[in-house]
Amino acid sequence: MADKPAIGIEIRKLYKIFGPNAAEMVARVENGMTKTELNEKHGHVLGLRDINISMPAGGIQVIMGLSGSGKSTLIRHINRLIDPTSGEVVVGGEDVVKMNPDQLREFRRHQTAMVFQKFALLPHRNVLENTVYGLEVQGVDRASQVKSATMWLERVGLKGFEKKYPNQLSGGMQQRVGLARALANDAPILLMDEAFSALDPLIRVDMQTILLDLQKDIRKTIVFITHDLDEALRLGDRIAILRDGNMVQQGTGQDIVMNPADGYIQSFVEHVNRGKVIRVSTVMKQGGAGEGLASIASDALLDDAARQLIASNATHLQVTDAAGRPVGTVDMAAITRGIFPAGGGQI
Repeated sequence: MADKPAIGIEIRKLYKIFGPNAAEMVARVENGMTKTELNEKHGHVLGLRDINISMPAGGIQVIMGLSGSGKSTLIRHINRLIDPTSGEVVVGGEDVVKMNPDQLREFRRHQTAMVFQKFALLPHRNVLENTVYGLEVQGVDRASQVKSATMWLERVGLKGFEKKYPNQLSGGMQQRVGLARALANDAPILLMDEAFSALDPLIRVDMQTILLDLQKDIRKTIVFITHDLDEALRLGDRIAILRDGNMVQQGTGQDIVMNPADGYIQSFVEHVNRGKVIRVSTVMKQGGAGEGLASIASDALLDDAARQLIASNATHLQVTDAAGRPVGTVDMAAITRGIFPAGGGQI
């Protein structure tokens, strides 16, 4: 539905140190100085240390971590609301760090849009006028502003609310306005900083569903910040986990749940419902597909496979690839082993 093609993001050797002599501190951090030592000995604060992430075009990249991990600092480097101490932020082949003020202004207007945790709606503007705000800044003609805003408001479920004001809306509805405003800009990159964290749990899940449904059509490069692993696993095509400014692990949700890099990651994933993360392809028996079996896609989740087996009263399911060709079989024993691994994993 978007006119602008998705573009990838490459973050390379990114350091952020807060303090008056930050550039001089990079070498010390490179040589192993910890965040605590940097603060105690030199009065500087380590924000990010040697961050390297490749974010493919058209996917959802989740950056996860607890408070103080550096995740919000990192996302603000992509549109250069924060300047790095050193490193590169390459978007579509161009280093944002090297852009002059005019180039950066155009980049922010046309290449990125941001959705904030606190909604950031203008209280004196109604829903429609909030949604067209970015297009006004771009200088888009009024008719096109209204057409785009109206379409996106309908897509996020706010048709009929165009003349309401923010104080007349629930938190979930206000965040839908924020999402519609970002989408109306048709920027290829969508930056979402704890966008759903202020919402009640059920509304939060509803907003996640809306985002996933929209992404099937818009295929933007979305960078989503969260402190919640369940949210990260549901939304992320890839996940990067930060701790104290350091990259601890990155990969698919399945990679992280099945192979946690250390005890810190293990503590996050030990209570995850693995059936909603692990794919059938991981536990299936390759080859030997039998005729007449009900089939399931290799990228389906174990939870869905278990439900289908129970509903069909079958002993096996035929597993098919993206082209519908049989590639193996899966049974309840294999599914159970995937959900409850020998090491004592829990759902």
